Amino acid sequence: MFKQHISKLGKKFLLIAGSLALLASPLANAQNWPTKPIKLIIPFAAGGTTDILGRLLAQQLTKDLGQNVIVENKPGAGGNIAAEYVAQSPADGYTIMLASGSMLTVNPSLYKKLPVNYAKDFVYITNVASGPMLVSVNTKLPVKNFAEFIAYAKTKDLNFGSAGIGSQVHMAAENLTYSANIPATHVPYKGESAALNDLVAGQIDFMVGNLTAATGFAKAGQIKPLAVTSLKRSKQLPEVPTVAESGIPGFESTGWFGLIAPANTPRAITDKIYAATVKAVNSEALRTSLDLNGLTAVVNNQKDFETQVKAETVVWEKVIKGRNISPQ
Repeated sequence: MFKQHISKLGKKFLLIAGSLALLASPLANAQNWPTKPIKLIIPFAAGGTTDILGRLLAQQLTKDLGQNVIVENKPGAGGNIAAEYVAQSPADGYTIMLASGSMLTVNPSLYKKLPVNYAKDFVYITNVASGPMLVSVNTKLPVKNFAEFIAYAKTKDLNFGSAGIGSQVHMAAENLTYSANIPATHVPYKGESAALNDLVAGQIDFMVGNLTAATGFAKAGQIKPLAVTSLKRSKQLPEVPTVAESGIPGFESTGWFGLIAPANTPRAITDKIYAATVKAVNSEALRTSLDLNGLTAVVNNQKDFETQVKAETVVWEKVIKGRNISPQ
Protein backbone atom coordinates (compact mmCIF):
# COMPACT_ATOMS: atom_id res chain seq x y z
CA MET A 1 0.00 0.00 0.00
CA PHE A 2 2.79 2.37 0.97
CA LYS A 3 4.69 1.51 -2.23
CA GLN A 4 1.58 2.22 -4.32
CA HIS A 5 1.21 5.62 -2.65
CA ILE A 6 4.84 6.45 -3.35
CA SER A 7 4.38 5.31 -6.93
CA LYS A 8 1.38 7.62 -7.40
CA LEU A 9 3.29 10.53 -5.92
CA GLY A 10 6.18 9.76 -8.26
CA LYS A 11 3.90 9.82 -11.29
CA LYS A 12 2.37 13.12 -10.20
CA PHE A 13 5.83 14.58 -9.70
CA LEU A 14 6.90 13.44 -13.16
CA LEU A 15 3.76 14.96 -14.71
CA ILE A 16 4.33 18.27 -12.92
CA ALA A 17 8.02 18.28 -13.82
CA GLY A 18 7.19 17.51 -17.43
CA SER A 19 4.64 20.33 -17.56
CA LEU A 20 7.12 22.78 -16.07
CA ALA A 21 9.71 21.68 -18.61
CA LEU A 22 7.29 22.32 -21.47
CA LEU A 23 6.52 25.77 -20.09
CA ALA A 24 10.17 26.57 -19.59
CA SER A 25 11.25 25.34 -23.02
CA PRO A 26 9.76 28.21 -25.10
CA LEU A 27 11.16 30.71 -22.61
CA ALA A 28 14.59 29.16 -22.83
CA ASN A 29 14.39 29.09 -26.62
CA ALA A 30 13.37 32.74 -26.68
CA GLN A 31 16.24 33.71 -24.40
CA ASN A 32 18.77 31.84 -26.54
CA TRP A 33 17.34 33.01 -29.88
CA PRO A 34 18.82 33.04 -32.49
CA THR A 35 20.81 29.82 -32.62
CA LYS A 36 20.44 29.14 -36.36
CA PRO A 37 19.88 31.04 -39.64
CA ILE A 38 16.74 33.14 -40.04
CA LYS A 39 14.62 33.24 -43.21
CA LEU A 40 13.46 36.67 -44.34
CA ILE A 41 10.58 36.08 -46.75
CA ILE A 42 10.11 38.60 -49.55
CA PRO A 43 6.56 38.44 -50.98
CA PHE A 44 7.52 39.75 -54.43
CA ALA A 45 9.97 38.82 -57.18
CA ALA A 46 13.65 39.71 -57.10
CA GLY A 47 14.61 43.18 -58.32
CA GLY A 48 11.65 45.08 -56.89
CA THR A 49 11.80 47.55 -54.02
CA THR A 50 10.74 45.05 -51.34
CA ASP A 51 13.49 42.72 -52.51
CA ILE A 52 16.13 45.47 -52.64
CA LEU A 53 15.23 46.69 -49.16
CA GLY A 54 15.03 43.16 -47.80
CA ARG A 55 18.53 42.31 -48.97
CA LEU A 56 19.97 45.52 -47.52
CA LEU A 57 18.25 44.81 -44.20
CA ALA A 58 19.30 41.15 -44.17
CA GLN A 59 22.97 42.10 -44.53
CA GLN A 60 22.82 44.38 -41.51
CA LEU A 61 20.70 42.04 -39.38
CA THR A 62 23.18 39.24 -40.05
CA LYS A 63 25.89 41.38 -38.46
CA ASP A 64 23.74 42.45 -35.53
CA LEU A 65 22.14 39.06 -34.72
CA GLY A 66 25.20 36.88 -35.27
CA GLN A 67 23.27 34.48 -37.52
CA ASN A 68 22.77 34.49 -41.27
CA VAL A 69 19.54 36.16 -42.37
CA ILE A 70 18.66 34.48 -45.66
CA VAL A 71 16.39 36.20 -48.16
CA GLU A 72 13.82 33.96 -49.82
CA ASN A 73 11.45 35.27 -52.52
CA LYS A 74 7.90 33.89 -52.66
CA PRO A 75 6.03 36.05 -55.18
CA GLY A 76 2.43 35.86 -56.32
CA ALA A 77 -1.17 36.81 -55.53
CA GLY A 78 -0.33 40.27 -54.22
CA GLY A 79 1.85 38.82 -51.48
CA ASN A 80 -0.77 36.33 -50.27
CA ILE A 81 1.30 33.27 -51.23
CA ALA A 82 4.17 34.42 -49.04
CA ALA A 83 1.77 35.45 -46.28
CA GLU A 84 0.25 31.96 -46.17
CA TYR A 85 3.70 30.39 -46.01
CA VAL A 86 4.76 32.60 -43.11
CA ALA A 87 1.48 32.20 -41.23
CA GLN A 88 1.90 28.41 -41.35
CA SER A 89 5.55 28.51 -40.28
CA PRO A 90 6.58 27.75 -36.69
CA ALA A 91 6.22 30.78 -34.44
CA ASP A 92 9.83 30.63 -33.33
CA GLY A 93 11.35 33.73 -34.92
CA TYR A 94 13.21 31.83 -37.62
CA THR A 95 10.74 32.79 -40.36
CA ILE A 96 9.82 36.47 -40.68
CA MET A 97 8.58 38.56 -43.58
CA LEU A 98 9.18 42.01 -44.97
CA ALA A 99 5.63 42.94 -46.00
CA SER A 100 4.60 45.84 -48.17
CA GLY A 101 2.03 48.20 -46.71
CA SER A 102 -0.49 47.13 -49.35
CA MET A 103 -0.49 43.54 -48.13
CA LEU A 104 -1.59 44.57 -44.66
CA THR A 105 -3.93 47.43 -45.56
CA VAL A 106 -5.27 46.66 -49.05
CA ASN A 107 -5.50 42.88 -49.36
CA PRO A 108 -8.06 42.41 -46.55
CA SER A 109 -10.55 44.57 -48.46
CA LEU A 110 -9.55 43.62 -51.99
CA TYR A 111 -9.74 39.83 -51.80
CA LYS A 112 -13.02 38.16 -50.83
CA LYS A 113 -11.21 34.94 -49.94
CA LEU A 114 -7.79 35.03 -48.36
CA PRO A 115 -5.57 32.16 -47.19
CA VAL A 116 -4.72 34.21 -44.08
CA ASN A 117 -6.27 36.66 -41.69
CA TYR A 118 -3.84 39.57 -41.72
CA ALA A 119 -5.21 40.93 -38.43
CA LYS A 120 -4.92 37.65 -36.50
CA ASP A 121 -2.31 35.43 -38.13
CA PHE A 122 0.66 37.75 -37.66
CA VAL A 123 2.39 39.84 -35.07
CA TYR A 124 3.50 43.26 -36.32
CA ILE A 125 7.06 44.05 -35.29
CA THR A 126 8.03 47.39 -36.83
CA ASN A 127 8.08 49.53 -39.93
CA VAL A 128 11.44 49.58 -41.67
CA ALA A 129 11.33 52.20 -44.42
CA SER A 130 9.12 54.27 -46.68
CA GLY A 131 9.61 56.00 -50.00
CA PRO A 132 7.88 57.89 -52.81
CA MET A 133 6.80 56.67 -56.23
CA LEU A 134 7.90 57.78 -59.69
CA VAL A 135 5.42 58.45 -62.49
CA SER A 136 7.18 57.39 -65.67
CA VAL A 137 6.29 56.48 -69.26
CA ASN A 138 7.96 54.45 -71.96
CA THR A 139 10.28 56.42 -74.22
CA LYS A 140 7.97 55.99 -77.23
CA LEU A 141 5.07 57.87 -75.64
CA PRO A 142 4.85 61.34 -77.28
CA VAL A 143 4.92 63.39 -74.07
CA LYS A 144 7.67 65.49 -72.50
CA ASN A 145 6.25 66.32 -69.08
CA PHE A 146 3.48 65.45 -66.63
CA ALA A 147 1.00 68.03 -67.98
CA GLU A 148 1.41 66.69 -71.52
CA PHE A 149 0.99 63.15 -70.21
CA ILE A 150 -2.33 63.97 -68.52
CA ALA A 151 -3.62 65.77 -71.62
CA TYR A 152 -2.56 62.84 -73.84
CA ALA A 153 -4.02 60.23 -71.46
CA LYS A 154 -7.42 61.94 -71.52
CA THR A 155 -7.66 61.22 -75.26
CA LYS A 156 -6.34 57.63 -75.10
CA ASP A 157 -7.00 54.49 -73.09
CA LEU A 158 -3.46 53.97 -71.85
CA ASN A 159 -2.36 50.98 -69.81
CA PHE A 160 -0.15 50.85 -66.74
CA GLY A 161 1.83 48.08 -65.10
CA SER A 162 2.18 47.16 -61.44
CA ALA A 163 3.74 44.63 -59.10
CA GLY A 164 0.37 42.87 -58.90
CA ILE A 165 -3.27 43.51 -58.06
CA GLY A 166 -3.52 45.45 -54.81
CA SER A 167 0.21 46.16 -54.63
CA GLN A 168 1.42 49.60 -53.53
CA VAL A 169 2.41 50.28 -57.12
CA HIS A 170 -1.09 49.38 -58.33
CA MET A 171 -2.88 51.47 -55.72
CA ALA A 172 -0.62 54.47 -56.30
CA ALA A 173 -1.52 54.38 -59.99
CA GLU A 174 -5.22 54.06 -59.12
CA ASN A 175 -4.84 57.14 -56.94
CA LEU A 176 -3.17 59.04 -59.75
CA THR A 177 -5.65 58.12 -62.48
CA TYR A 178 -8.57 58.92 -60.19
CA SER A 179 -7.09 62.28 -59.12
CA ALA A 180 -6.21 63.23 -62.71
CA ASN A 181 -9.51 61.88 -64.05
CA ILE A 182 -7.90 59.83 -66.80
CA PRO A 183 -8.95 56.39 -68.11
CA ALA A 184 -6.36 53.62 -67.89
CA THR A 185 -6.21 49.84 -67.99
CA HIS A 186 -4.31 47.97 -65.29
CA VAL A 187 -1.82 45.27 -66.34
CA PRO A 188 -0.68 43.31 -63.25
CA TYR A 189 2.66 41.49 -63.05
CA LYS A 190 4.15 39.12 -60.48
CA GLY A 191 6.65 41.76 -59.44
CA GLU A 192 7.70 45.35 -59.96
CA SER A 193 10.86 44.48 -61.87
CA ALA A 194 8.89 42.54 -64.50
CA ALA A 195 6.57 45.50 -65.01
CA LEU A 196 9.49 47.90 -65.31
CA ASN A 197 11.16 45.68 -67.90
CA ASP A 198 8.00 45.79 -70.00
CA LEU A 199 7.83 49.57 -69.58
CA VAL A 200 11.37 49.80 -70.94
CA ALA A 201 10.37 47.52 -73.83
CA GLY A 202 7.35 49.67 -74.62
CA GLN A 203 4.85 46.91 -73.84
CA ILE A 204 3.01 49.14 -71.36
CA ASP A 205 2.48 52.90 -71.43
CA PHE A 206 3.24 54.07 -67.91
CA MET A 207 3.87 53.13 -64.29
CA VAL A 208 3.71 54.68 -60.87
CA GLY A 209 6.55 52.61 -59.49
CA ASN A 210 8.64 52.77 -56.36
CA LEU A 211 11.44 55.30 -56.79
CA THR A 212 13.93 52.71 -55.53
CA ALA A 213 13.31 50.30 -58.39
CA ALA A 214 12.66 52.88 -61.13
CA THR A 215 15.50 55.38 -60.63
CA GLY A 216 18.16 53.32 -62.38
CA PHE A 217 16.02 52.96 -65.50
CA ALA A 218 15.26 56.70 -65.45
CA LYS A 219 18.91 57.73 -65.10
CA ALA A 220 19.86 55.35 -67.92
CA GLY A 221 17.30 56.98 -70.22
CA GLN A 222 15.34 53.75 -70.59
CA ILE A 223 12.12 55.33 -69.31
CA LYS A 224 10.92 58.95 -69.12
CA PRO A 225 10.43 60.17 -65.53
CA LEU A 226 7.62 62.74 -65.30
CA ALA A 227 6.92 63.34 -61.61
CA VAL A 228 7.52 62.03 -58.11
CA THR A 229 4.64 61.39 -55.74
CA SER A 230 6.20 62.91 -52.62
CA LEU A 231 5.40 66.47 -51.59
CA LYS A 232 9.05 67.41 -52.03
CA ARG A 233 11.39 66.61 -54.89
CA SER A 234 13.64 63.60 -54.55
CA LYS A 235 17.39 63.91 -54.05
CA GLN A 236 17.82 60.99 -56.45
CA LEU A 237 16.06 62.85 -59.30
CA PRO A 238 16.10 66.53 -58.29
CA GLU A 239 15.21 67.72 -61.78
CA VAL A 240 11.93 65.77 -61.75
CA PRO A 241 9.02 67.82 -60.33
CA THR A 242 6.40 66.51 -57.92
CA VAL A 243 2.88 65.57 -58.99
CA ALA A 244 1.64 68.27 -56.63
CA GLU A 245 3.57 71.03 -58.42
CA SER A 246 2.72 69.59 -61.84
CA GLY A 247 -1.05 69.96 -61.79
CA ILE A 248 -2.59 67.97 -58.91
CA PRO A 249 -2.13 70.10 -55.76
CA GLY A 250 -1.69 68.17 -52.53
CA PHE A 251 -1.20 64.80 -54.23
CA GLU A 252 1.01 62.42 -52.27
CA SER A 253 1.52 58.67 -52.40
CA THR A 254 4.24 56.78 -50.59
CA GLY A 255 5.03 53.12 -50.14
CA TRP A 256 6.19 51.56 -46.89
CA PHE A 257 7.50 48.22 -45.68
CA GLY A 258 7.36 46.47 -42.32
CA LEU A 259 8.49 43.32 -40.55
CA ILE A 260 5.92 40.76 -39.41
CA ALA A 261 6.12 37.26 -37.94
CA PRO A 262 3.70 34.38 -37.35
CA ALA A 263 1.15 34.97 -34.59
CA ASN A 264 2.18 33.64 -31.17
CA THR A 265 5.86 34.30 -31.80
CA PRO A 266 7.16 34.92 -28.24
CA ARG A 267 7.37 38.59 -27.32
CA ALA A 268 10.94 38.06 -26.12
CA ILE A 269 11.88 37.10 -29.69
CA THR A 270 9.97 39.87 -31.47
CA ASP A 271 11.54 42.34 -29.04
CA LYS A 272 14.98 41.10 -30.11
CA ILE A 273 14.03 41.44 -33.79
CA TYR A 274 12.73 44.95 -33.12
CA ALA A 275 15.89 45.99 -31.27
CA ALA A 276 18.12 44.56 -34.01
CA THR A 277 16.07 46.31 -36.72
CA VAL A 278 16.26 49.66 -34.91
CA LYS A 279 20.02 49.22 -34.62
CA ALA A 280 20.23 48.22 -38.29
CA VAL A 281 18.27 51.16 -39.72
CA ASN A 282 20.18 53.57 -37.50
CA SER A 283 23.52 52.26 -38.71
CA GLU A 284 25.43 54.54 -41.05
CA ALA A 285 25.81 51.75 -43.61
CA LEU A 286 22.09 51.03 -43.95
CA ARG A 287 21.01 54.66 -43.77
CA THR A 288 23.43 55.48 -46.58
CA SER A 289 22.10 52.58 -48.65
CA LEU A 290 18.49 53.59 -48.00
CA ASP A 291 19.24 57.17 -48.97
CA LEU A 292 20.90 56.09 -52.21
CA ASN A 293 17.77 54.08 -53.01
CA GLY A 294 15.36 56.92 -52.25
CA LEU A 295 14.08 55.36 -49.03
CA THR A 296 13.70 56.82 -45.55
CA ALA A 297 14.27 54.75 -42.43
CA VAL A 298 11.11 54.39 -40.34
CA VAL A 299 10.77 52.42 -37.12
CA ASN A 300 7.84 52.33 -34.73
CA ASN A 301 6.75 50.07 -31.90
CA GLN A 302 4.24 47.25 -32.24
CA LYS A 303 1.29 49.26 -30.94
CA ASP A 304 1.91 52.22 -33.26
CA PHE A 305 2.46 49.85 -36.18
CA GLU A 306 -0.90 48.18 -35.53
CA THR A 307 -2.62 51.57 -35.23
CA GLN A 308 -1.13 52.67 -38.55
CA VAL A 309 -2.31 49.50 -40.29
CA LYS A 310 -5.86 49.81 -38.93
CA ALA A 311 -6.16 53.47 -39.97
CA GLU A 312 -4.88 52.86 -43.51
CA THR A 313 -7.06 49.77 -43.91
CA VAL A 314 -10.15 51.93 -43.41
CA VAL A 315 -8.93 54.40 -46.05
CA TRP A 316 -8.18 51.73 -48.65
CA GLU A 317 -11.45 49.92 -47.99
CA LYS A 318 -13.31 53.07 -49.06
CA VAL A 319 -11.09 53.49 -52.13
CA ILE A 320 -11.55 49.87 -53.23
CA LYS A 321 -15.33 50.01 -52.84
CA GLY A 322 -15.62 53.48 -54.37
CA ARG A 323 -13.64 52.54 -57.47
CA ASN A 324 -14.95 48.98 -57.66
CA ILE A 325 -11.42 47.54 -57.76
CA SER A 326 -11.44 43.77 -58.14
CA PRO A 327 -8.70 41.14 -57.95
CA GLN A 328 -10.01 39.60 -61.18
